[in-house]
Amino acid sequence: MLTKEQFEILSSAAQPDSSVSAADSAVIRQLQADGLISNGKITESGLAALEPYRVKRAIFIAAGMGSRMMPITLSCPKPLVRVNNKRIIDTLIDACVDAGIDDITVVRGYLGDCFEQLKVKYPFIKFIDNPYFKSYNNISSAYLVRDIIGGAYIFESDIYLINRSLITKYQYCSNYLGVPCEETPDWCFDVDENMKITDLHRGGKNCFHMFGISYYDEETGKLFSRCVEEVFNNTLGGKDHFWDDVLCHFYAKESNIYVRKCSFSDTIEIDSFDELCDVDESYRMKN
Repeated sequence: MLTKEQFEILSSAAQPDSSVSAADSAVIRQLQADGLISNGKITESGLAALEPYRVKRAIFIAAGMGSRMMPITLSCPKPLVRVNNKRIIDTLIDACVDAGIDDITVVRGYLGDCFEQLKVKYPFIKFIDNPYFKSYNNISSAYLVRDIIGGAYIFESDIYLINRSLITKYQYCSNYLGVPCEETPDWCFDVDENMKITDLHRGGKNCFHMFGISYYDEETGKLFSRCVEEVFNNTLGGKDHFWDDVLCHFYAKESNIYVRKCSFSDTIEIDSFDELCDVDESYRMKN
């Protein structure tokens, strides 16, 4: 198993046209001694050492109705809404494709047939239909993909991604994107001194604003598969929860999920039709 510092050096070196700095450090000397780096470049052995950390797939939670975006979502699911002539979900899928991830599953529900249009640009996409989307929260979508969630990025499909570099081929550990903030009324994480998530709740101080982009490694995926069944089937009101609550709230002590820092400028969160008009003036002109 690589240390985090070793991982960061190797994953950086694995980028196209990248090389390791000649700076003398004990970590780089050890990587060279182990045959993982040679002449400033990652070796085949180095790539093999990264393989356990390679993201295997991407899952898109896209079954919701997007009611706050009415009237535009009366005829179009929110992830398919175009912002400056680009579908919201495309910003996420394109980032995955750029990172070499083409095992992509979209969990659809509301106006599900509309998602077929994605096949034109992304013929490799797979769909899972959520028959519960009208009755239950998005925990029902995660429940349906519980057996493939390990080794996957999991996306809320209504996030307009600006910074594609956040989606990488390799991830060291399970994590959520989060922005440090003094106070927020939105969903946020509490963390310990190691940035491990200890709770998820709405509104907080000295916390991390939550973005719905996460990665679950294989171990976390197995834990989630067990725990989501318990929450979904046996917890009072369990079907009304968000899927993230399972390991970030109910089973936070048992899980090892960390915050990966980002900034508010990395994404655009569009939560209402007015906010859509602010981002794309063409909608204001139409209405």
